[in-house]
Amino acid sequence: MEKKLSRPVRVLVAKVGLDGHDRGAKIIATSLRDAGMEVIYTGLRQTPEMVVNAALQEDVDAIGVSILSGAHMTVFPKIMALLKEKGLTDVLVTGGGIIPEIDQQGLTKLGVGKLFNPGTPTAEIVAYINDWAFYNRNF
Repeated sequence: MEKKLSRPVRVLVAKVGLDGHDRGAKIIATSLRDAGMEVIYTGLRQTPEMVVNAALQEDVDAIGVSILSGAHMTVFPKIMALLKEKGLTDVLVTGGGIIPEIDQQGLTKLGVGKLFNPGTPTAEIVAYINDWAFYNRNF
């Protein structure tokens, strides 16, 4: 059973780097919003620094990064390092795109949450974020 906070979960949806394909990110943002979450969509061509600063300013529970450019092994570690530097170690970093399984395993070891491949049902993503927030950000 999906767990939910007594308040809306706040999620930052980000497109990092030069990847200009934002249809998936917009679909996810809309699905999260339709599920009752507060969603902040950063738009295209964000840097990891911009994403982390927005997460700090918006006091988010989770950051969802959509990445199709192949730069995931650079982007996710940089975001994780910046979050740690800013003391935001209780924010979920999740995402999706074309990320090979071996890379997903490496990113998990760095603390990145579940990564979703294209075609994942949006209900699965909603449930994952709600459950994570219930157990890790229930204050």
